[in-house]
Amino acid sequence: MKRFLLLLMSVFALTISAQNSVYDFKVADLEENTVSLDAYKGKVLLIVNTATKCGFTPQYKELQEIYEKYQALGFEVLDFPCNQFGQQAPGSNEEIHKFCTDNYETTFPQFSKIDVNGENESPLFTFLKAKQGFKGFKGERGQMMDQMMKRNDPDYAQKSDIKWNFTKFLINKNGEVIARFEPTEDMAVVEQMVKAQL
Repeated sequence: MKRFLLLLMSVFALTISAQNSVYDFKVADLEENTVSLDAYKGKVLLIVNTATKCGFTPQYKELQEIYEKYQALGFEVLDFPCNQFGQQAPGSNEEIHKFCTDNYETTFPQFSKIDVNGENESPLFTFLKAKQGFKGFKGERGQMMDQMMKRNDPDYAQKSDIKWNFTKFLINKNGEVIARFEPTEDMAVVEQMVKAQL
C-alpha cells in the first residue's frame, strides 16, 4: 500500500511538472461546469483565493477597481473562494457570489469554492505554488500575520503553501506565473505590475 501511494504521488508530481502554463488546467465554474483556462489565452490574469468574512475581504473593492480599469486591455481577475483559512468563506457558491455582487459589485469571473492546500487542493494551485513560493508578509499587518503563522509553524516561511486568503498570482500573456503577492501586499504594487504586463 505504501509503495502504491508513493507511486501515485510521483505520478501526480510528474503530471504537475509537465504542465507549463495555466492554460493546461481545467476548473469548475459557479455551476460546477468544467472550464478550460485556455479560454483566457493571451490575457494577463490575476488568480486569487478569496473569502467573504476575512479582514482582507475589502480587497474585493480594489480588485474590482483594477479590473474595471484594465479589462478592456486584456486583463482578467479569476476569483477562487476558499474556506481553508479560519472558515472565512462559508456558504454555497451562490451565496458567496451574491455576497460579492451585493457588497462589492464584482463583475470578474468567480469559480467554484476550492481547497488551495492539502490532499484535496486544486491542481491549478499546486502548479501556481510550484512556480512562485511564499514571498513574505509586508507592513504592520504583515508582522501580525507573521506572528500568527509562527505560533502554528515556526518554519512556515520556508514552505510554498498558501498562507491566507487573498494570495494573488500574476500570469502573463503566455500563461506563465510571473509573480506572487501575499495578502498584505499593497494593492497599488499589484496594479503597477498588472499594468506593466499589459
